[in-house]
Amino acid sequence: MQHVGVIGAGSWGTALAFVCARAGRQVSLWARDPETVRRIIATGENHTYLPGRLFPQNIDLHTDLDFLQTCDVVLLATPAQSTRYIAQDIYRIFQKKTSHAMPILPPFVVCAKGIEQKDKDGHAGKLMSDVLAETLPGAPIAILSGPTFATEVADDKPSAVTLACTESALAQKIVTALGTRHFRPYWSDDILSVQIGGALKNVMAIACGIVAGQTLGENARAALVTRGLAEIARYAVQKGGKAETLMGLSGLGDLTLTATSTQSRNYSLGYALGKGQSLQQILGTRNTIAEGMFTAHAMADQAQTASLDMPICTAVHHIVNEGADIKTTIANLLDRPFRQEGF
Repeated sequence: MQHVGVIGAGSWGTALAFVCARAGRQVSLWARDPETVRRIIATGENHTYLPGRLFPQNIDLHTDLDFLQTCDVVLLATPAQSTRYIAQDIYRIFQKKTSHAMPILPPFVVCAKGIEQKDKDGHAGKLMSDVLAETLPGAPIAILSGPTFATEVADDKPSAVTLACTESALAQKIVTALGTRHFRPYWSDDILSVQIGGALKNVMAIACGIVAGQTLGENARAALVTRGLAEIARYAVQKGGKAETLMGLSGLGDLTLTATSTQSRNYSLGYALGKGQSLQQILGTRNTIAEGMFTAHAMADQAQTASLDMPICTAVHHIVNEGADIKTTIANLLDRPFRQEGF
């Protein structure tokens, strides 16, 4: 796997391109916006998303998708809610270049952490692996997730992630292609739980930010992290995943990072809400997406449809997407009946 394609030149896509370049790979980075590419070429850095970090020489920049024909593996680092549409564009590129009914596709690694809010038929709650199975039929699929801030990965600070794939041999090939001394992937075959952990921790991070913004104390945040992890595991097991996977990097590790730091866009969103800012005020000052907003909506729908107890996800959805009063919502959570600890 010498030629790696990276789709999405936001902070995470750019950081992953840096990782692959450090691993000695030929890297092709795609950006939808030609102006982004022009500025990177002119300045040598992605000033919008990762300012001050110079691009390695072995990263090529693209605004079309034709280069994917020569890639050995493709990292999808676009936002979760955009993944379906970019995957459809990618599939059309491969269809044009083949005479076969179904084109031969390279492995695709999902690097977004989210659950689709609505598909073309209005159905909510699809994992990214389900989206790719529909839009890139026949493509081998892997999931990259774990406790990572893009800035630290770009700066080559030590990080560890989970690479989930049902094909063990493929997982190990991708790990070898991406891994460096400071970027350490561990492989897993539990793609369900790895995706669910990465997506739902964003919702829990918003909740923890609200707790901090409301100055409810460290005890409350610790309780929320713990019960949030139980809620994530409950959903993963219901979907067919393994609870023990969520004790690793893609569950507990990612939740710990994003639920305790203002570097997290989801935590900082919750913190600002907790301090009394409106959602419109917060989003008006940002050029990045807090995926937890969309995931909370999808999870609230899932909880209702499956009669699954997801009180934290549902509460975050009510606050973020329906404008519910924060203090009243917290009071309703605290008034829940006592129960035995567990999932």
